[in-house]
Amino acid sequence: MTENQDAIARLGIRHPIIQGPFGGGLSTVALAATVSNRGGLGSYGAHITAPEDIGALTHELASATSAPFALNLWVSDHDPGGEHLSDEAFERLYPVFAPYFEELGLAKPTPPDRFHHRFDDQIEALLEARPPVFSFVFGIPSQKILEECRRLGIRTMGAATTLAEAEALDAAGVDLIVATGLEAGGHRVSFLKSAEESLTGTFSLVQVAAAHVAAPVIAAGGIVDGRGVRAALTLGAGAAQIGTAFLACTESGTNQAHRDMLFTAAARETALTRSYTGRLARGIRNRWVSEMAARETELPPFPVQSWFFGAIKAAALKAGREDLVSLYAGQSAPNLKHRSAIALMDDLIGDLESVRAA
Repeated sequence: MTENQDAIARLGIRHPIIQGPFGGGLSTVALAATVSNRGGLGSYGAHITAPEDIGALTHELASATSAPFALNLWVSDHDPGGEHLSDEAFERLYPVFAPYFEELGLAKPTPPDRFHHRFDDQIEALLEARPPVFSFVFGIPSQKILEECRRLGIRTMGAATTLAEAEALDAAGVDLIVATGLEAGGHRVSFLKSAEESLTGTFSLVQVAAAHVAAPVIAAGGIVDGRGVRAALTLGAGAAQIGTAFLACTESGTNQAHRDMLFTAAARETALTRSYTGRLARGIRNRWVSEMAARETELPPFPVQSWFFGAIKAAALKAGREDLVSLYAGQSAPNLKHRSAIALMDDLIGDLESVRAA
């Protein structure tokens, strides 16, 4: 069995196309179901979903498609210093954000007891809900969790940004490994070293990972069309995971201004920044990214940074402001063509089928 056929067989899909899981409310049931119903693997980023809501979310996805889909969680739910925030730490950090709160007419916030849901609680709910595929980033779940997934028939798919991470996932017995390169939009999901030390390109990572691990490798990062999918398969990937091209579609959960900007010259310049969440991510450069770059050493860790920025982003979106929001985008955004997930899937599948027929 080839790598391509093995990946497809393990996931139970018809085409080697996976929709990247978007966190932060950018995933939708409609998008995931559209991709799954057309023979790919739709994904839903559930890392901000409360544990008590994961069962209902899984049921909603299962009601929208009879095909396999993936739920995605973040294994690491906080960085050092990000689980709790003392009153003293809050008062020290707030001046970094105060000008933006004042500019947007926001009152000084009161920190919550906890800034992010516990992964341990979320995974317990996910195992009970039993989605067809559990994909994860920022680490490797315990052997107990992976064994329970195997017992329940849940396929596991973990993300790696280096060969060492891919080998660690393989040693843990993960079913599929997502090799995500530095070109990708969204978060750099490194877990063995810092994200800044783990910036390997997609096609280098795919080639070396495919040669050193037993599990099928999924290519992610910088792939927006059929040519990219075919290139990934040629280099040893079993399938391609596509993020930005699906984020640009009307079915995604982002806002229209973000979608529109992905089709403009602004998308030609992306930057790696910790200003969105405290973890390194790629997005279109705007005022927020530029101004925070000068204060990077002052920014709090994940998820505290995410909490501060979340309030600013929500107010900016309400005011129709694009200068103070996150604009996730990969480096291949200038080649985007489609604004509909149906059209995108049809184009990707058509490209693959035309090559097979040639």
